[in-house]
Amino acid sequence: MYKLTETNWIWRDGEFIRWSDAQIHVLSHSVQFGSSVFEGIRCYSTARGPAIFRLQDHLQRMTDSAKIYRMELAYSVDELVAACCELVERNELDSCYLRPMVIRGYGAASMVPFASPIHVYLPCWPWGTYLGEGALENGVDACVASWNRVAPNTIPAMAKIAGNYLGGQLIKMEALAKGFAEAIALGTDGMLSEGSGQNLFLVRKGALHTPPIDGTLLPGITRETVLSLASDAGIPIREEPLPREMLYVADEVFLSGTASEITPIRSVDKITVGAGKPGPVTKELQRLFMATVRGETEDPHGWLTYVRAERADARSLGGRASANR
Repeated sequence: MYKLTETNWIWRDGEFIRWSDAQIHVLSHSVQFGSSVFEGIRCYSTARGPAIFRLQDHLQRMTDSAKIYRMELAYSVDELVAACCELVERNELDSCYLRPMVIRGYGAASMVPFASPIHVYLPCWPWGTYLGEGALENGVDACVASWNRVAPNTIPAMAKIAGNYLGGQLIKMEALAKGFAEAIALGTDGMLSEGSGQNLFLVRKGALHTPPIDGTLLPGITRETVLSLASDAGIPIREEPLPREMLYVADEVFLSGTASEITPIRSVDKITVGAGKPGPVTKELQRLFMATVRGETEDPHGWLTYVRAERADARSLGGRASANR
């Protein structure tokens, strides 16, 4: 569940290198200070071949995260889209997880990072259900973490950068140590924020509730997807501050994220959520989500990038944004 599966190729700064050659110096700025912007993106198996879900949106968020940290990228979103598609094709994967990364390399000795060059890596590997077999179908048990999420205007929660996930590690490790699969964290105001690496949703009396973008949580792309699917399905939506005790009286609770997809929570702090199994709203949103990512339904939002079609277009244009830029 948590171990990497090696593939053959990784894209680095415009060329493909072998997996084992993707190495950085121990004193790279990203190792010393966590200055590594990244994304997590899923590629799904469809009838039209591998399709990457919301690829442009993820890469745009990575670009935005880099901008917040004054990291200038040498590649456009379109070039990175093409490189990601070629990466999946070269590794001969029908489904996988992509982890685009922008890192500050070797050079700077202090927190001032500008002497370190900026490198872009695009790895991918096979990855199944994040929270284990049966998690999507049956749900998992969670607890409320003793660790809070970051306060607004401390570390930018809108940026998906490696250092932000140290808090998530503490939240996740605490949950596992206590025998839970996942944990839910509060903000510094004591209101609900997010999971260790997922956004949080509750269902109460048929309405979908989620904490607002308040500077303590990442504005997840899967979160945005869930809100769009719920709106399209006519499910009432409430983005509002939520107290901890809402977890205990909610009819349904679930987490959303690229790795977690839509994972139901069947208990919180050993208090059963609803009937102790995925509820009707969660199951319907799961159904809509999985049908979308697998290309089994209309894609009115244009969320899928079909790898073979993208690669065919690139070849017809003479290898646009190919590996050797």
